Amino acid sequence: MLEILKAILYGIVEGITEWLPISSTGHLILLKELLPLSVTDEFWTMFEVVIQLGAICAVIFLFFHKLNPFSPQKTALEKRKTWDLWGHVVVAVIPAGVLGVLLDDWLDAHLYNYITVAITLILYGVAFLFLERNQRSQPSIRRTSEISWSVAVYIGLFQCLSMIPGTSRSGATILGAMLLGLSRSAAAEFSFFLAIPVMLGASFLRLLKAGFAFSGAEWAVLLTGAAVAFLVSLFA
Repeated sequence: MLEILKAILYGIVEGITEWLPISSTGHLILLKELLPLSVTDEFWTMFEVVIQLGAICAVIFLFFHKLNPFSPQKTALEKRKTWDLWGHVVVAVIPAGVLGVLLDDWLDAHLYNYITVAITLILYGVAFLFLERNQRSQPSIRRTSEISWSVAVYIGLFQCLSMIPGTSRSGATILGAMLLGLSRSAAAEFSFFLAIPVMLGASFLRLLKAGFAFSGAEWAVLLTGAAVAFLVSLFA
């Protein structure tokens, strides 16, 4: 029961921090220092990534109509625009997908610690302050439908920074997108959409490495954390 209560707290932290540019993984690592789960290292390595699936399901739920190219309520033009949006998302996730597969083990071994998290949280906090103080020009891209293929690729390159623990995935993509001329709302929305394939892929990779060989108690911890992250994310 104590581990379930801890999983609820982890789910709350994940559900809030996933949608703010402050690194959900970084905060889970910091929370682990204060209130560690009584689980194996292998389970924790999987848990800190797969719990984010709950938060990603909230995006799918809330934006289902906009992301669904088969909706009978859409015109032919709207369906083509939806497919075009998915094309831009796929292009943008390719850089992180390739580097994630190649560097996953190395990052786990060398950078997944609270010191790296502390440094990167400070650096990106300063970067956001600098951007807010110095952004004077009006954004040239106000809607996700206006994003070009080249801009999508550049946003994807910014997303690669999020492989460093403490670097918020949404923070890196929003920061990069705004530097590339996107409005705040368009940058945030596109970042949310990028989270879907990125986190589905990362979760599948971690589950595959772990081999799905978990005890009933570990499954309960994982499912509780993901469920709470989903519910909190709906509000966040």
